Amino acid sequence: MRRSSFGEIWLPGLPGYDYDGRDLDEERIRRCSFCGQEEDVAGPLIGGEEAYICEHCLDECNEALQEDSRQRQERILETLPAPRALRKTLDDYVVGQERAKKVLAVAVYNHYKRLVWAARGEDVEIGKSNILLIGSSGTGKSYLASCLARSVDVPFAAIDATTLTASGYAGESVDSIALRLLENCGHDPEKASRGIVYIDEIDKLSLRDSTSSRQDVSGEGAQQALLKLIEGRTVRVEVPGRNRRELLVNTRDVLFICGGAFEGLNDASRRAAGYQGVGFTACLDDLGEGESTPTANDLQAFGLVPELVGRLPVVEQLNSLDVDDLTRILIEPRNALVEQYRAMLLRDGCELVFTDEALQAVARRAYQRGTGARGLRAVLEDILLEPMFAVPAAEGAVKRIVVDEQTVAGSSPIYEMVGEQRSVGNY
Repeated sequence: MRRSSFGEIWLPGLPGYDYDGRDLDEERIRRCSFCGQEEDVAGPLIGGEEAYICEHCLDECNEALQEDSRQRQERILETLPAPRALRKTLDDYVVGQERAKKVLAVAVYNHYKRLVWAARGEDVEIGKSNILLIGSSGTGKSYLASCLARSVDVPFAAIDATTLTASGYAGESVDSIALRLLENCGHDPEKASRGIVYIDEIDKLSLRDSTSSRQDVSGEGAQQALLKLIEGRTVRVEVPGRNRRELLVNTRDVLFICGGAFEGLNDASRRAAGYQGVGFTACLDDLGEGESTPTANDLQAFGLVPELVGRLPVVEQLNSLDVDDLTRILIEPRNALVEQYRAMLLRDGCELVFTDEALQAVARRAYQRGTGARGLRAVLEDILLEPMFAVPAAEGAVKRIVVDEQTVAGSSPIYEMVGEQRSVGNY
């Protein structure tokens, strides 16, 4: 006899083991494959193809599994950073958005503390607080979510809401979210069930402009399907590959973070309230627009179904990034953009230098694009195209490249070689 994964439970009669050397099939006596007691003594048996289990052993197995799950959840709490530490980690990677970082740190900490609380069997059941981030493109919504997942070491999946459709229609089913989680944790259903999911552009599922059949399909139907997943249900996922198999993922303990720009949110809420501002009064009402946190009524007026709004109790408005914020993003965060390009050119033996004026000019160009922090990389790629093309061919002869304000405006960078200084355009 050998021990099972259930701790102190013995498995004498499972396939590959015998029970005191006896052939149970020949005896035609039904026994529990775990404790070995006959059915007359053990009570009704639950039978499989080659084994049986009595009610007592089934209870012991369930208790062992519950204890194992509880211990796993306790280990989560032991390694879970406190909200202050979580915000500090976010500070290392994200510039600005101070209130949003604090809100997210508290929400994530409470979410995983809730899992431990539930595993302990406490009397008070703590509900799940999913999150809705509202902010224009490039404000860091998805980046904040991915940084949080790394901080607490859980699987993370990001998906675009515009690809989701209701079941039975062409498009991506909401169940694909569970597959994404599984793929990011080695197909471990238990890990996947504690992951974080970021759903981008949730505002695109709004019903306010449902004038076409396509919008109807990917709007309310997708919202309702998503609602069930956020509330928590067991998803049967078929894992592709040579050995195709099905895994079950329960989303009850998955933390969902939704994000969107929600352009026209204030207008939608005003129309719903019958607001008609004119002249100077209307201009005053527009001041500070987007700074206050929208209410549930605002989100419903925009076109989210009330049930979905109710499942996203933590709502946070992200600030738009100004030129100063974009300048800081270039150099301050861990893995900052400028450092990435410096590392790439250093591989070819060349030092990359940006003047302060150049950094500000890059930020201004990105700001004019209107795409937030995403525009920074596009601007840098444009500025550094010629140096990144020419330096590898120089075979280590280039000592330094200096990017100044004129370079950002369209001039060639300063291209410095050993003993001389000349424009890259003349190299």
